[in-house]
Amino acid sequence: MKGNALGEPVIVASGIVKGYRTPAGYVPVLEGLDLRVEAREMLAITGASGVGKSTLLHVLGTLDRPEAGRLSLDGEEVLGLGEDRLRRLRNQVLGFVFQFHHLLPEFTALENVMMPALIARLAAGEATRRAGALLAELGLAARAHHRPGALSGGEQQRVAVARALVQSPRVLLADEPTGNLDQETGGKLHGLLRRLNEEKGITVVVVTHNERLAAACDRTLRLESGRLHAPGH
Repeated sequence: MKGNALGEPVIVASGIVKGYRTPAGYVPVLEGLDLRVEAREMLAITGASGVGKSTLLHVLGTLDRPEAGRLSLDGEEVLGLGEDRLRRLRNQVLGFVFQFHHLLPEFTALENVMMPALIARLAAGEATRRAGALLAELGLAARAHHRPGALSGGEQQRVAVARALVQSPRVLLADEPTGNLDQETGGKLHGLLRRLNEEKGITVVVVTHNERLAAACDRTLRLESGRLHAPGH
């Protein structure tokens, strides 16, 4: 991946088209969508339920391929890349946090956080060091050896954030990260994402229904009729 200076775009999407084929026919979701996200920006994407916000995040994260359009991450065109290269890109450049944390229940918090680093064949000792440092930074040092079932919802989501950060991604993609949390816990997670953006320079793109989280971001775009719109437009 190419390095990016402050203010240069880290995500550029143009003309993205994505839909799904169903027994009732083709259902369009993204229709010629354009997006530019600057390095170190924190962007909120809002919109009604079912409008395609998660689909958009999956396309930006290369988890789903569009039918048309172009997408570059950190200056590299990615839609023509093979699956092996895309897997490496996701592991090295992107971090994902979802509404449902998807922690592996049979592993401890520490082991869950280590997983992406081990998949990337990082030495076990270094993976342990990174994971332990992140859990400590997120206030979870005392919970490192607990399995997910012994953690609160907020703690599980913080473990998921630590897992997303263990490979030092340039971009964090978060899909309704506070959707299953109470207001107080959700507010703390909002603050954590903002702090990571400001202190670590991580570009954050967050899909959210939460108006407070959206208001705390640098910019908000609304997904409607398959395209992104600035508020009031």
